[in-house]
Amino acid sequence: MASKILHRLRKTVRKVNATEEAVEDFPERSELDDDTEGLSARLSGTLSFGDADVADEDYTETAATNSDPDFLHSFESNEIESTESPLGELKPSNVLTAQLQENWKKSRGNLIVEKLIFEVTSANVIHDSSSKYVAYTIHVIKSGSFDDNKALIIRRYTDFAKLNEKLHKHFKEEMGNVVFPKKIIRRNFTHETIAKRSRAFEQYLQHIHSIADICRSKDFLEFFYLRDLKAGQGLLRGGMCEDAMQTLINALHLQQKLCSWDTEHLLFTQASISVCYQELDRLEEAQAYCEQALQTIDNQENHPLLVPLLHSNIRLSWKIAKDKRKSEAKLQQVQEAGIDVSNQPSLKEHLIKDFVE
Repeated sequence: MASKILHRLRKTVRKVNATEEAVEDFPERSELDDDTEGLSARLSGTLSFGDADVADEDYTETAATNSDPDFLHSFESNEIESTESPLGELKPSNVLTAQLQENWKKSRGNLIVEKLIFEVTSANVIHDSSSKYVAYTIHVIKSGSFDDNKALIIRRYTDFAKLNEKLHKHFKEEMGNVVFPKKIIRRNFTHETIAKRSRAFEQYLQHIHSIADICRSKDFLEFFYLRDLKAGQGLLRGGMCEDAMQTLINALHLQQKLCSWDTEHLLFTQASISVCYQELDRLEEAQAYCEQALQTIDNQENHPLLVPLLHSNIRLSWKIAKDKRKSEAKLQQVQEAGIDVSNQPSLKEHLIKDFVE
């Protein structure tokens, strides 16, 4: 009996030794297995902020951001759940990833403050047959975000003076402490005077734009874009569609940046740009602006531009192979409401005939 037990012990020892030798013969296999486990633990909590395809070299930057004490403190206070991995390391769960993304987006949003900046980028002395004046070019820029929509106005001192007079008339209390550069008789065209007035106009526009009632007033909005709409309409009448389009797009950008409440002017601008693009045979852009104009009209079934816009959008959508069923259904609905949809002027005829007020 004892001999049998001793024999079994010897066989067991041989098997253990054989296993140890196998491990020693292939040490790299053991290291690979360990690394694989560690890699799976790391990848299970991979974060993706916005981009689906994050490059490997961005990992260091992301890790450095997450190690910031303020960042960690704010994320720890949210009571984020985590799970324990078999290796004894904390392994982020899906909840952790989602909350980290949300926290990161909020932290970015808190740092970005969008506001309008009025910057005089040039001032040129203009001589014509009857007068001499300085033309100030003011760019309207939205700071705090990427702003590639160019918007500018060119105004002279008398334009600013007229605006100031109107605002003092309609907003006496709000304009009580607003300082406007005085009119002078001599040295109007010196570099020093032009530079001082340029800075003064920037500050003046910045200040009156900060007053809610003024920046929504018709006087303020007309100073910025109404003359562009009138000029664009004149160019469209003359068949100069390229020039008209550029003028109207500038007016549209001004309206968007100023958050204009005037939907009639916005509608006229979008529809006119669509017509310009049609005349230039740029049909995709024409259809896009036509659709924007229809969204601006919303559900105003009695608006004189609704039927021409629907006809135009249906035709353009058909030409660029885009779904036109929604516009066709809307046109049918308007017709059933008793509106004649067959005998109406075209969109271009409407825009040329109706003067901008």
